[in-house]
Amino acid sequence: MKISARDISQIALFTALTAVGAFIKIPIPVVPITLQVLFVSLSGVLLGSRKGAISQLLYVLIGLAGFPIFTQGGGITYVLKPTFGYLAGFIFGAYLTGKMTEKMKEKNIKNLFIAILSGVGVIYAVGVAYLYMINNFYLGKDFTLWLAFYYGFLLCIGG
Repeated sequence: MKISARDISQIALFTALTAVGAFIKIPIPVVPITLQVLFVSLSGVLLGSRKGAISQLLYVLIGLAGFPIFTQGGGITYVLKPTFGYLAGFIFGAYLTGKMTEKMKEKNIKNLFIAILSGVGVIYAVGVAYLYMINNFYLGKDFTLWLAFYYGFLLCIGG
């Protein structure tokens, strides 16, 4: 895959938009509602599967390198935070949304909505699973699957 200067600037733009989206949030317990999911979905639709996923991977790597671009800071120890699963899900969600958009015969609102909804489903599936595992196996909390689903999906999905 050959990457042009235009591709690099588009990838960087969606990396920056996702970082900005982290700070536009509605604070709720455990997982805040942010604009990040909007920018992840748009990166998949507008950039395609590979470039969309690269933009989100770059976002995660910059945050893990120590730059405070996540909702609660940054650094390698962010991997141990319960919400890190959503960040990992961003990469897969952007890829799936982009792949479904690329394979569309007709790009209309209905088909794009299905592609975006599928990508968001991946983000939440990875995020909720990670939320459950970190709370139970690392933090040692008695965090049931229902609580992970409630705090990690039901409270956030309206956003």
